[in-house]
Amino acid sequence: MLIENRRWAFFLPNTFTALNMACGFAAILQGFHGEFKLACMFIVLGAVFDSVDGRVARMTNTQSQFGEQFDSLSDLVSFGVSPAIVYYFRFLDNAGRPGMVAAFFFILCGALRLARFNANIDKNKSDYFQGLPIPGGATAVVAMILLSLDVPAIVDYRPITVGYLLFYAVLMISNIPFPSFKKSEWAKKHKKQVLMVIFLILASLFIYEEVMIPVIITFYVIASLIYFLTHRKRFEGIFDWQEELEVEER
Repeated sequence: MLIENRRWAFFLPNTFTALNMACGFAAILQGFHGEFKLACMFIVLGAVFDSVDGRVARMTNTQSQFGEQFDSLSDLVSFGVSPAIVYYFRFLDNAGRPGMVAAFFFILCGALRLARFNANIDKNKSDYFQGLPIPGGATAVVAMILLSLDVPAIVDYRPITVGYLLFYAVLMISNIPFPSFKKSEWAKKHKKQVLMVIFLILASLFIYEEVMIPVIITFYVIASLIYFLTHRKRFEGIFDWQEELEVEER
């Protein structure tokens, strides 16, 4: 009985991972049929499942290499392939080959971001992500799509929409540190304030997601970039462990 319960415990987090992938697949289908808001909501729902699977694995003490790899493959579908295809149908369908290249470049950068994270998962103990996480890139893509539903004129500015997609693709493979907040001392000391901020964010998303998702992801990215540029000395060598690993392998 104990062994059977243990098997179910391993099955549970992988179920949430599979649901994340299913949301990505559903978003692609909705984007193909022009249901862009519904497609974006599926991607957001996938992000919810993605945040749950890891926590469930830690709570049940069922972390495994299989789960990590399955999670990454699911993330590539839900946060790499899915948003790129939906974005393509919304903005780049008539852009010809440049549009296809831009959409593929986002998928490629997402795959490289995940591969780099997996390769160094045991080395990176920092409070910062190395580059924008792929769910963040997907959120940025969703944000532009939702904003265009509120402001349809954005669709006509193709250079801006292409540049926007490429910008976030490059951020994912950059070495710019983005805060993870997982080990934030300020958050630990101000739990009430953090809970209040989370509540306000969720409430604003529920009321007006078309505007609030773009506002939140834009604020996070711009604030992170400004903090990096104004505190560059503090971040010198933050990811040097990667170079040390390459030297050891040689």
